[in-house]
Amino acid sequence: MDPVSFFLIFLAIALIGAALFFGADSASGIFRRGRSAESALLDGFEEPVASLPPVLLPAEAAPADVDRIRFALGLRGYRMDQVDQVLDDLRDQLAAKDDEIERLRSELRAPAQPGESGP
Repeated sequence: MDPVSFFLIFLAIALIGAALFFGADSASGIFRRGRSAESALLDGFEEPVASLPPVLLPAEAAPADVDRIRFALGLRGYRMDQVDQVLDDLRDQLAAKDDEIERLRSELRAPAQPGESGP
């Protein structure tokens, strides 16, 4: 193999590598926007996807609201079984607190029984 053929093969490989590198850059925009490679790799993880509705609980959350929560899938999300367990516990705690609040309110509304002193 003569030196010219070797040089042409090396040049073709270098051009293909450069085209792949800058082609991948056009998708991530590392150089176009002057961002670091780390911030480009984190795209999609810092902010929610605009096409998806935000995951919000109402101001007065009820246990049924926790049951209706749905999170978007991510490349490196949390373990679903752990998230489900925590949300189930949160729903149960909210339900217990709602029951306790309702019980206390009903005690306040109930008339004092004879022989009991009022507050």
